[in-house]
Formats: sequence, structure tokens, C-alpha cells
Amino acid sequence: MPNNHQRAGGWITPALLGAVVGTAVQLHQPALWDGAAYALLAAAAVGTLFFARSPRHRWVTGPAAVLLAIAAAAFAVAGLRACAFAAQALDPAMEGRDVTVVGIVAAMPQRNETGVRFRLRVESASVGGAPVRLVPQLYLGWYGGATTADGGGRLELQRQAPDLRAGERWQMNVRLKAPHGNSNPHGFDYELWLWDQGLQATGYVRAGLHDPAPRRIAPTGLHPVERARQAVRDAVFEQVPERRTAGLLAALIVGDQNAIDRADWDIFRATGVAHLMSISGLHVTMFAWAAAALVGTLWRRSGRLCLAWPAQHAALVGGMALAAGYALFSGWGVPAQRTVWMLAAVGLLRLSGRHWPWPQVWLLACAVVVTVDPWSLLQPGFWLSFVAVGVLFATDAGPGAAQASGHARRFSASVGAMFREQWVVTLALTPLTLLFFGQVSLVGLLANALAIPWVTLVITPVAMAGVALAPLWQVAAWAIGVLEAYLHALAALPFATVSMPAPPLWAGAVGVFGGLLLAMRLPWQVRLLGLPLLVPVLFWQAPRPDAGQFELLAADVGQGNAVIVRTAAHTLVYDSGPRYSPESDAGHRVLVPLLRALDERVDTLMLSHRDSDHTGGARAVLAMQPQAVLLSSIEDGHELQAVRPSRRCAAGQHWHWDGVDFDVLHPATGDYQGANKSNAMSCVLRIGNGTHTVLLAGDIEQAQEAKLVQQGADLKADLLLVPHHGSKTSSSELFLDAVQPSLALVQSGYRNRFGHPATPVLERYHARAIAVADSPRCGAARWRSDQASRVMCERQMAPRYWHHRIAP
Repeated sequence: MPNNHQRAGGWITPALLGAVVGTAVQLHQPALWDGAAYALLAAAAVGTLFFARSPRHRWVTGPAAVLLAIAAAAFAVAGLRACAFAAQALDPAMEGRDVTVVGIVAAMPQRNETGVRFRLRVESASVGGAPVRLVPQLYLGWYGGATTADGGGRLELQRQAPDLRAGERWQMNVRLKAPHGNSNPHGFDYELWLWDQGLQATGYVRAGLHDPAPRRIAPTGLHPVERARQAVRDAVFEQVPERRTAGLLAALIVGDQNAIDRADWDIFRATGVAHLMSISGLHVTMFAWAAAALVGTLWRRSGRLCLAWPAQHAALVGGMALAAGYALFSGWGVPAQRTVWMLAAVGLLRLSGRHWPWPQVWLLACAVVVTVDPWSLLQPGFWLSFVAVGVLFATDAGPGAAQASGHARRFSASVGAMFREQWVVTLALTPLTLLFFGQVSLVGLLANALAIPWVTLVITPVAMAGVALAPLWQVAAWAIGVLEAYLHALAALPFATVSMPAPPLWAGAVGVFGGLLLAMRLPWQVRLLGLPLLVPVLFWQAPRPDAGQFELLAADVGQGNAVIVRTAAHTLVYDSGPRYSPESDAGHRVLVPLLRALDERVDTLMLSHRDSDHTGGARAVLAMQPQAVLLSSIEDGHELQAVRPSRRCAAGQHWHWDGVDFDVLHPATGDYQGANKSNAMSCVLRIGNGTHTVLLAGDIEQAQEAKLVQQGADLKADLLLVPHHGSKTSSSELFLDAVQPSLALVQSGYRNRFGHPATPVLERYHARAIAVADSPRCGAARWRSDQASRVMCERQMAPRYWHHRIAP
């Protein structure tokens, strides 16, 4: 008969597993239940657990019953937290209105070339002098200088953003909208990130010359840590003249990842060291280890302290506390938080004197992190870090495996153990890396062999010491230069990275198990069984259309056009989306990851015309696809001509791919001789397979539409990419009657400043029973010629309760 201690021990694993499983299930809810339903479920789960403790009901105390009860409780708690947060959502009536807010800058502002972004904790708000309720915290942008309302359109002069400081109280006019991000296959879930950050409204400061001037009311004593972080970051940029190096130091000291240039991020990803260039779990763990060693050494110097409390316990608590302080100073980012909670869970377990087997310790750390932050389960960093820790646990040789006599042998054994651990982690995480990012660094092992000790033992400690002695930042800058030279050499190798199509979830999970088998200390006959498990993830092929069929993927890029057209063996990209800022565009953020995930080799990039909402991401796409032909109406002096010489698109051009015909209908060759608006020069492309047809119309306006109809061009199509994003200047009745589409796609941004698509335009489509799908409601839109009667929307294929839903 098992005693109570044994029975309690038997609860541990199913209880911890239940906490993770229950939370994971709740995160897949497409919509939240009523709060009362979650409360009822939680009460039932707790009642079941108390009921199970009764000796008369031991039949319900089995592992399965415990797992289900804890899972139900975790599901309910996560649901209640989500309901409480969702109840504070922005009132839709507040969107697009000028709101006067008084609030405090709650975090270190992030400045870039276009302005500054910051978080404002709202104290009061009003519209027209009447008080209104807003969400607790806003994520705002203040864009100074001249901003364009359209490509080639009017300019609006804005007041330059001043030097905002954390802790300051401001009054300003803002214009808000609900959290809304792009929704693309294999794309970053911006709405989840905002939810996890506690941000329920985004917007911008109304700083035009005719708007009330924002007013700094007074500094406050609030947010002292953020004020200190900002002071240190500013000091770094003053002390280190080279901006790129200063940005890296700021990232390592105060966690300001936005200070790192995009070109540097590309190098770090190519060499597999991106995890080192921000405050990650590795940094916090190394800091905790060093802090514990220091506290333990100092504690042992006092006999009185040692008698009061064992030195090893003091070292453990001191290391955890100082690591938490370091994570707080570095911005309290999600990776740092995750590590602090994990260290706290394991540390408290050691302080209690309990000795659990490693699977239970690992599950305990997972359960604690998931309980504190349920939504971290959906972040790649969570899985990469916890799988790495689990693999190291599972492949550990145990105490004494690396012991050797003599300093030289001990050092050699330590170095060998470090390389083996890095190799084991690399092997096990490769399937997950392919699943999340679609590429893996083949030089990552070599890069990390130097980068890990160099960053954690040299650069970061010296950079942190520079907070007290600023000249040390020059030493850290020199050390960064040495590392950059090494990484640039590795990244320049032709085999530095390999890209593969993103595998399905099951293939990634099977691949991780296969890598684990290969890495574990087992007989070779058993370890070789891991090889076939790697096959699905390493050789996965994204499905393509059959011969004679084609498909479209209209990416969700905001206010701009970007369409991927795929046949059985060829790919065309029509437009490349907008440029969001000097450091960000739709190419880097959307198209390149999407093309990589689909393993696309682009044959032709067609840029309909020169406007930046169509050409903004072209440079990134061309860099990724060196073989792609550029076909466009851009002028000879356009900056992209220096990247890749462009062939002019002209009416009459035709080509045939895999049973699918491509025909350019506009502009005519003679149109290049005159002075035309850029919209009037849009390349119009007709794609068909003899049964179904698509028309991609760029930004043509009513004059060009009428010209196409008068020329007798074959315009009839099943699917129409709505001209000029649904502007009032396009989609004439004459044109729509000639095309006769059954489906139409509008690529536009949520609450864009142009009002696209215009209401009169939509009424023309609805009057002709044309189904319209727009990006804000649909996300990325898929259409296939063998299923020509419907459009598949990314937002509808995998809805989650934190995703923004626009009222009809």
C-alpha cells in the first residue's frame, strides 16, 4: 500500500504536465467563453482535486485523473486572465478620433529615422472636453518632419519629436486604433505580441502645425529603472562614436534590440548567433552563476553569516535576486522573464531539499513559466530554450564523466564537454529552427564556439562594467569589432546558411525526437534510428499546383500590393509591397520569409509602377532571388535599375508556363514616350489556363480602364485584384462590366489614411454580386484555379481570440 508521500510524488509529473497541456489547449480557442464558464470549470477542477484526497475515493487519484483536473484548472485560469484583459479593450468608437490624453511615458522610448515610438500609461483622456475611458497603456509613434500622404502625394509637416524621457508626464492629442497586424502564413503574429505586452491600442501623436502642440507637464519619480536604462543607453551613444557598435552595446547592456542595424541582424542570423545579441536566457543564466559565485565567496568570509545561514543557500538566493535585477534593468523582456522564473523554480526546489529527477525539474520550470505567462507557449524562443535545456538534461553523462586528473586534462575535458553540448543542442534544435524560421546556419557551430564565450565572458561583463567606468565601453567596442570580423568571414562562405520549406508541426516534432536519439548516450544501433526521423523535416517539399493549374497568394502587407503567383514549376511575384520606414519594408518583413517558407525560386518580379507601396520591398526580394528577371514600368533613372536592370512591361508581351498563359495588357509601348502619372503606367497582367482567369490591375485609374475596354482587350476574369486598392479614381462601372469577376481582392491597410476601399467603389462591386475580400478582414488571401469559386483567408483559417475582428 503506497504511503501518502509516495502518492503525493505520483501526482507531480501529471500535475506539471497538466498545467502545460491545459494552458496550451486554451491558447487554441478561436474565441473566448463567458467568464462564468471558466470560473465554473475552475471550481469543478479544484473540487475534483479535493475530492480525490479522500481515502474513500482513491480510484480517482490516478495520474490520468490528476492530469485532467490540473489541465482543466490551468485552462480555466488562462481563460479568466484573457477575459479580464479583453474586457479592457479599446472602444471601437474611439478609433480614428482625436483624443486628448494625459499620461506618463512608461518605458524607454525607441528612436529611429522617422521619429520615436513609446509606451504611454494613460491617466486621463477626453474628446472635445468630455472625459472618456481608454485602455490602460498605449503604444504610440511620434513622426516628425514631412510625411507623405501618398506616393507622390501631398506632404504634411509635423513637429519634430523632442527628447522624450521615461517617467515624464505629457499631454498630447493622439489618434488611436485597435491592435491590428498583418496576417500571413508563417508570419510574425504582431497582435499576439501586443497582447502579451499588455498593449491594447496603437496610434500616433497628432503633431501637425494646425494641431494642439503636445505639452510636457512635468517629470515624475515613476519608472526609475526605465529612466536609468535610458540614461545608460544615451551615455553609450555619446561615448562610442560608431553608431552600429554603440547599438550592439546598448542591446547587450539595456536590452535595446531596436538599436541593432538590420544588416547586423542579417549577419547574426546567417551565423546562428542572433540569440547572443540581445538579453537572452544565456546572459541571465551566466549572470546568475557569476553573481552566485560572488555572493558565496563573500558569505564564506563571515563565520557569523555562515552559522546563520549556509553559504550555498545564500549564494543561490543572492544569484537569483541579482539575476532578476539584471533582467529588470535589461528591459524585462520575455526571454529574460522566462529565465528568471525558471531559475526561481529550480532554485526554490533546491532550497527545499527535494531531489527530483530531471524530467520533473524540467517540467516544473516549464509549468512555472507557462503559469506566469501563458502566451509565451506560442513564441519560438520558449520552445528553442526549453528543448535545448531538455536535450542537455537527457544527454548529460552524469557527475564524474568529465573528471580528469591534472589541470591540462581537466581543461581539455571541459572544452570537449562544451563543444559536445553545443553540438548536441545544434543537432536537436535544427528541426525546430527549420520549422520556425525556414533556414539554418551551417556555420553556427563554428560561430558559437567563439561567440558564446567571447560575448558572455568578455563583451557583456566589460560592457556592464562600463556603466561604472565609461572608458571600458571602448574596450567592449574593440571586442565587438573582433567578433564582427570573424562572423563576417563565416557569413561570406557560400554554404553559410541553407533554406528549406517550412515543414508541418508533426515533422518538426518528429525531427526533434530524431535529433535527440542521435545525441543521446545510447548504443549506436539505437541512435541510428534517429536518422529516418529526420527525413520528413529535412526533405519536406511544399505542395505546388498541378500542371495546367495555378494559384495566387495575395500577401497581407498593409497599404500596398504584393501577390505571389505559382504554377507547377514557376513563380512570379507581382509587386513587392510598401516601405514602412528606412529600416523596414514588406520585402524583409513579409515576402522574404514567405518565399523562404514556400521554398520559392522566383522567375520574374513584376513591379506594376514606381510608387513605393508597390516597390518598397523589391530590393530585399531581388537580393534573395538573384536569378529573378525584373519586369516593370519604372523609369531608367529609378534606384532599382542599379540593383537589377529592368525590362519594360508592354502590352502584347506573352509567355507560357506549365500550361498557364501570361499576357501583359497595359501600358502600350507608346505610353513610355509621354509624361504620364505613375498610376497610369501600371503593368496590367492577365493570367489564365483556358478555364479560369485572373486580372492583376495595379493602380490604373478610370482613364486607363476605359482605354482597355475601348481597345477590345480580353478583360474577363474570375478574380480581379481591385485597381488602386479600391480608390474612388478606379473600378469604373464600364470596367467592372467588362471584367465580370465573381471575386475581388483589395490589398489595403487597416484604417489607412486614404479611406481605401472607398464606400462608393464597394457599392459598385456589391451591386454586381461580386464578393470582395479585403486584407484587414481576410489577411493573406489564397486563390486556386482548381477551386476558383472561393478565396481562402488566413484570418479565417486559424482564428485566435486575441486576433482583432472588424465589425461588418
